[in-house]
Amino acid sequence: MNKIRTIIICLIITIAVPCGAFAADYSLGDLYRFALERSETIKIAEEDVYISKREKDRALSALIPTLSAYGYHTRYSRDIVQNDTLLQPDYTNEWGLRIAKTFSLSGKEFTALSIAKEGIAKSGFDLSSTQEEYLFTVATQYYTVLRARRETEIARANVERLTKQRDAAKKRLEVGEVTKTALLRAEAELAGAQSELIKADNALVIAKTRLAKTVGITGEYAVAEPDIGSEGAIESGEIDLSFLTVNCKLSTLDCLKEKALAERAEIRSLSIERNQAKEQVKFSQGSYWPDLTLQGVYSRQENHPASFFGIKERTYGEVKLDFPFFEGGLTRAEVGQARARFRQAEYSLLDQKRTISVEVENAYLAAISEGSVLTQLNKELAYASDNYNLVSKQFQYGLADSLDVIDANTLLVTAERQLRNSEYVYQLALLRLKRVTGTLLQAVRDN
Repeated sequence: MNKIRTIIICLIITIAVPCGAFAADYSLGDLYRFALERSETIKIAEEDVYISKREKDRALSALIPTLSAYGYHTRYSRDIVQNDTLLQPDYTNEWGLRIAKTFSLSGKEFTALSIAKEGIAKSGFDLSSTQEEYLFTVATQYYTVLRARRETEIARANVERLTKQRDAAKKRLEVGEVTKTALLRAEAELAGAQSELIKADNALVIAKTRLAKTVGITGEYAVAEPDIGSEGAIESGEIDLSFLTVNCKLSTLDCLKEKALAERAEIRSLSIERNQAKEQVKFSQGSYWPDLTLQGVYSRQENHPASFFGIKERTYGEVKLDFPFFEGGLTRAEVGQARARFRQAEYSLLDQKRTISVEVENAYLAAISEGSVLTQLNKELAYASDNYNLVSKQFQYGLADSLDVIDANTLLVTAERQLRNSEYVYQLALLRLKRVTGTLLQAVRDN
């Protein structure tokens, strides 16, 4: 009976508790995985990889001869016979097989195949770049949710402290230790704190909605605090960035720049694009060369009325050379365009390298700055917390007035908000360093 009673109680609890009480709790790694699996932006980039592979198949098909069958029926106005010899039949049926291949003597078909193969690699790097950028967007929104949640917790704790302060002021007013202005000031501060709590709750809902849309999740959910490891640890006020500068003998900033230029998918993609543009010049110049066509044909012809001397089957080969001497300047224009695109590709690569160097320097300085700020804010919060505790005790014994307590509480709330905000900004700054050095995607896959 006890077992049956236990089972019934469990079923009642399961039905009575709302589904939201069992909301999923996602870590940053979970959100990364959802984004890579469900993002339409990433799926579009994946389709580009597929398209580039099919483009290689198209280029390869240009090197393979085509085999075709043909057949036709010809009907004449009348048959013509002279001296018992059929000169023109009434109608003719002819069919056959043809194998043919046309190619340029410049070998530009092989050039096109090389360009297509490089296109597969380029689309792969473009996909990696898209994935990294999307992952960083997910991380940004994840920390936005954490910051909004922490703001809510701080605002709620502030309301609780000010509620106690209001109650204490009310009791002291009843015994005549303070004037009514102290109670009114406490009530005003409490009302303001309650307003801030409402705003914080709304900001949290908005942040969670945006994150859910980005990673493609539905229903109620919660996010777990990040698992902060040894990467980017702050020791004696200095940041340890050795996880990004392994086996590098240069300065930290120069190591980060060197790593970014070697690892960033955008640089690799533009390098391939420049090579493709160079090959495209060669491909366009191939139009100056003649085209050679080789074909072999088997045909069978049936005339009505039939002729005794007619040849019914033919098998023959054909070689044709086509050399266009004048095409209105088309080839020259195409070559000029190809050379201009090659110059554009070189300029784009140089510009991207400079842009990435600036991004790395900005991200590095931001991480250093946030690390230093975080160290000082930890001290500030400790001082503000001790100050509030002392002033609160002094107020209880009549050694401080309500303004002193309100000022101490304001200082404590400000210190808490700044510290929690700085903690998340610092973690995001470390992720930005990974993003600008091209190591974020690999780090996510390794974890």
